[in-house]
Amino acid sequence: MLADALEHLVRGIVDHPDDVRVSSRSLRRGELLEVRVHPEDLGRVIGRSGRTARALRTVVGALSTSGPVRVDVVDTDRR
Repeated sequence: MLADALEHLVRGIVDHPDDVRVSSRSLRRGELLEVRVHPEDLGRVIGRSGRTARALRTVVGALSTSGPVRVDVVDTDRR
């Protein structure tokens, strides 16, 4: 559910919404959501001084009912 909500939010921000991928992994400290976007959209998702990424983390954290959630915006060059 959180991954779907995050994907919906990110698709509204970027220019290439078909390239948005959100993967979810469960870790010891909570859930990890990785966001992958088109290389041209990376700056849009991170935002000026990380404001957009911070806002996305805040919204997803507020939606979480099962504990802590970590949101990472992954550079597409990183594997």
